[in-house]
This record gives sequence, structure tokens and C-alpha cells, in this order.
Amino acid sequence: MDDRWVPAVCPCCASRTGGGTCPVCFWTDDGQSDADADVVRGGANGDLSLSLARLNFAVYGACHPRYQDLVRSPRPEELP
Repeated sequence: MDDRWVPAVCPCCASRTGGGTCPVCFWTDDGQSDADADVVRGGANGDLSLSLARLNFAVYGACHPRYQDLVRSPRPEELP
């Protein structure tokens, strides 16, 4: 059995960054998933739904264009 810890996958960019606010896309993991991806929950992610954050990540490389200067590329061990 492998007892190594595996970091949580970011629901927005799919990088294995461990939860919290992802340094790769700047999405804050609030438990949202595909089941409610179109819902705007407010909170840490403001007016973003997970679906919109994913689209923004594909276009801008961040969950919102305003975060482009705050994100970084995933490290090799974080790649999906």
C-alpha cells in the first residue's frame, strides 16, 4: 500500500496544489464541483461560478483576468 500524501486537485485548473487558494489559477477551493459548477456562491470567489472560472483559466491563465499577475505555472509534480 502506498502511504504517500496526494495533494487535492484544484477544481478550476486541475493542478494538484492541495486546496485553499490555488497558486496556479487563484481559485479558492470552496467545495464547489461539477454538480453545481454554474452556481455563483459568492464568498472567496466573488461573482465567479466554477464554470466561468474554468473558462477564464483557459483564456487568461487565471480564474479571473485580474489575477493574471498573481498566478504561476504548475510545477511538474502538480500537473494534472
